[in-house]
Amino acid sequence: GTPLAILGALGRAARLGAIVKGGSWMEKLATVDTVVFDKTGTLTLGKAEVVELDAAPGVSPTELLRIAASAEAYSEHPLARAVERKAAGLRLSTPQEFAYHPGKRVTCLLDGKFIIAGSRAFLREMGIPFTQASRHVEALSEVAVAQAGRLLGYIFIADMVRADAGKAMARLRSLKLHLVLMTGDSRAIADAMGRSLGFDEVHADLLPTDKLDRLRELKAQDRQVAMAGDGVNDAPALAAADVPIAMGSGTDIAQQFSGVLLIGDDLRKLADLIELARRCRGVILFNFAGTLLVD
Repeated sequence: GTPLAILGALGRAARLGAIVKGGSWMEKLATVDTVVFDKTGTLTLGKAEVVELDAAPGVSPTELLRIAASAEAYSEHPLARAVERKAAGLRLSTPQEFAYHPGKRVTCLLDGKFIIAGSRAFLREMGIPFTQASRHVEALSEVAVAQAGRLLGYIFIADMVRADAGKAMARLRSLKLHLVLMTGDSRAIADAMGRSLGFDEVHADLLPTDKLDRLRELKAQDRQVAMAGDGVNDAPALAAADVPIAMGSGTDIAQQFSGVLLIGDDLRKLADLIELARRCRGVILFNFAGTLLVD
């Protein structure tokens, strides 16, 4: 009865729009009590748009955008793609000695000058003086840009929350699951999203290694942890989760590490899938009990 129950659950999961890569993942999913979510590309659409340019004195907004877009040319991050789209039509330069710093962003040489584009924490780490205060807006992500040791300004980016995110979180809470948000975004952005979606824990300003550390802390509390992410900065933590869950639009590396792949990116399918896994486990336990009684 056990193989039939698992095969039936795997088939039902596929019809729901989720690929579960084997019966062992279905069994693990049934015991999950904590679900960790990345923000960008998981809770949001990952189709960010630039909404404001805040250039430093003596720097034109167009030049700020041109330098940022040139520096981000080789980055795969959704925020980089937003900057690139905003800069369409501008004449960009080709970056040299490009380096991507996970969770921090990028550095490169551009027209012979050293460029940094990323979080304010990264620029501070690189010794950039912040002579210009950021007009940070709570709901917006921010890219700070520096050239040759000087702050050029900030680019503010909006990324729409998935329409189904609120209902999905409500469904997951109804299943008595502990919900955790982990993001590399600022505390203000993370707290705003945490409040709106009803997360139990919110962790912000995280590098990929920090996400891995937080996930290990949860597991050290004897929690059974599933993690949903798109893989841009999530691969280490995804690999360490009891059940790694990749979004259908996520990177190849996220899909490679995942035990579950959500097709179509509808987060409500995750609640359906956990309910299905629990029912499957109930059928298996019932079969075991029946077998013992017959014997």
